[in-house]
Formats: sequence, C-alpha cells, structure tokens
Amino acid sequence: MGTQPVVIAAGARTPVGKLNGALSAIDAVELGAHAVRAALERTDLRPDYIAVGNVLQAANGQNPGRRAALAGGVGRTVPGITLNDVCLASMSAVAMAAAMIRAGEATTVLAGGFDSMTRAPHAIHLRPGTKMGARAMTDVMVHDGLHCSIAGEGMGAMSDAENVRLGVTREAQDRLAAASHARALAGRGRLADEIAPIGDLTHDEGVRETAYETLADLAPAFTADGTITAGNASQVSDGAAAAIITTADRASDPLAEVVGRAVVAGPDSTLHLRPAEASRLVLERHGLSAADVDLWEINEAFAGVVIASADALAIDLDRVNVNGGAVAIGHPLAGSGLRLVLTLAYELRRRGGGVGVATLCGGGGQGEAILLRA
Repeated sequence: MGTQPVVIAAGARTPVGKLNGALSAIDAVELGAHAVRAALERTDLRPDYIAVGNVLQAANGQNPGRRAALAGGVGRTVPGITLNDVCLASMSAVAMAAAMIRAGEATTVLAGGFDSMTRAPHAIHLRPGTKMGARAMTDVMVHDGLHCSIAGEGMGAMSDAENVRLGVTREAQDRLAAASHARALAGRGRLADEIAPIGDLTHDEGVRETAYETLADLAPAFTADGTITAGNASQVSDGAAAAIITTADRASDPLAEVVGRAVVAGPDSTLHLRPAEASRLVLERHGLSAADVDLWEINEAFAGVVIASADALAIDLDRVNVNGGAVAIGHPLAGSGLRLVLTLAYELRRRGGGVGVATLCGGGGQGEAILLRA
C-alpha cells in the first residue's frame, strides 16, 4: 500500500467545441488522443495503466479509451480500460487512477475522457432484416447520452420537474447562466493554461457575450411551462481531457493532490442534489466541512443543479465556477469530469494553494466529488 500522496503531475484538455462546430470533423478518439498528447508533453512521466472515459462509444472501436491513449503516444505494452458512468466517467478515471496507485497496482496512470456529441452516430437494427416498410433510427447521442435509461425519461424534462419541487426559479437559472458566460469570458486567459489548441480554435467555442435579459426571453426547451432553456442548460459539445496521476515523490511540479473521492446514487434518477451529497460525503471522510473549501467546480449540467447543490451546501456562488461553467464552456459528457478537476487544480495553484472540490451529477441519478489540495 502506498503512503505517498497521490497527485496530478500534469494535465491538459482540448478547447470545447459546439455541436456541429469547429471540432465537428474530428473523430472522437482523435479528440481524446489530442488531450493525451498534450498531457504527455507537460511531463516526463509515462503511465503504466490507462483509465479513460467515453460515453458515446458506438462505432468508436474496441476499448476506445485505450485506443485514444495509444494514438496519443502511450506505449502498446500499457494496458487500459474504457469507463462509462455517463457524465462522471473521466472523474471516475481520476478516482480509479488514485485507488490503483494507493493499492500498489500502478505507479503512474493516464486518466482521461472524451466525447464527440457531433459525431455520435444514428443506429438502426438491421440484423434480422426488413421485408417491407420503414425502420426507425436511434440517435445515439440522445439515447445513450441525454436520456435516463433507468427512469425512461429525458434528463431535461426530469430536471424541469425537479426545479419546481426544489423551488429553483427561472430568474435564478438565467442569472447564473449570464454569470457563467461573463466569468468564462473574463477568465479566457486563465483557462488557456489548461487548453491545448486544435487548429485555429484556442478557446472554448460556446462562450459568448450575453445578458440576463437576452436569456430571459428564450423559450422553454423541454416542457411547455418549464424553466430550462437552451440558454441555462449546458451546451451539447465535443471535447476531451487527460491527466497524468502519480505519487508526490515522482512529480516534479504537481498541480494538486488528489485527497479523496466520493460517489453517491439515488434514491431516484434526479440530478440536482447529487453533487451536494457526494461533496458532503468526501468532506466528512476527511474531517472537513463545506466552510473549509476555498473553491468549487460544480458542473452546470443545468443551472438548477448548481443552484440547488450550492444551496444544500450553504456555500456562496462567488466561490463556485469562478472561470465559468458548462453553460458557457460546454459539457462533452466524458470530457467534463476531468475538465472540472483540471480547471480547479490550475485555479488553486494560481491562487497560491488551497482546498477545492470538483463535483458533478450523472445520468441515472449519480453524483461524484473529488477533493483536491494544492
């Protein structure tokens, strides 16, 4: 069993592209490979295991996480796994890496995650054959990425109902969304530290100048009387992230220590409170409370998730997503969990250190949180 602290030795991500945007011509596995390549360029360490998330795996080939790692420069003798617990996938990859290192099963692990929501295919069942008539096609992006297969319901409509139950108002969601874009625009230079540009795309494509009044005029996206719109929900996106996880004695200039992780589920498929519950659990395990945390990254899957979880934790939104969140940056599924971790680690280091929590919800009603110290 290892006694050395587990740390993030280096990490990088792609800029996040919009649906059918600047990254739309790039294969999902190549997006992952780009992030891996960039992470490896930031350290001399080489992994002895691969843990990479990918949610929309259809037609990405066998073990697409390992495929991306090998295409990014990891050696053919390095084994690996592709993880899929939906939005949690690349955060779970970091957790798996840390657990393996602490257990003595690995010394250095490549953790990562990627998805191209643009290039997710449409599928049709043709194996039995069709003698006459039309056959319906399934949008893999929606079916595998945005629809809760356990509840049999889209996560947007489900979250609209949860906003009502928890009293999350349309105004609060739109104001958070406007702040997300403003912070991401103001933080563009800071976010550049973690981004490995692709071609001419040097920053996250979906970030734009907007105002609360503009967002307030948008129509509901999922239910006729709902409060979720295209403006206060995360963007459908393409992107990837990768990091090298190892022990403190091997890393010359680590970004942050991976102190611990917690994951929760249920009792239903709703999303809003799962980040708060996972965060509370990981903090309790390490003798801390929300008041001890300097910075938070809470994934803006929907603005209401951040509002509800921040309220449950009794934390000030001034400490949450200080460089913007997924409403502005985008949410490329398996690329998001590690994106949160990297953004948090870079910002903690920029501020001279501190304690941070990165957390998010995931399809099926799960939540995950990672505790960092820098």
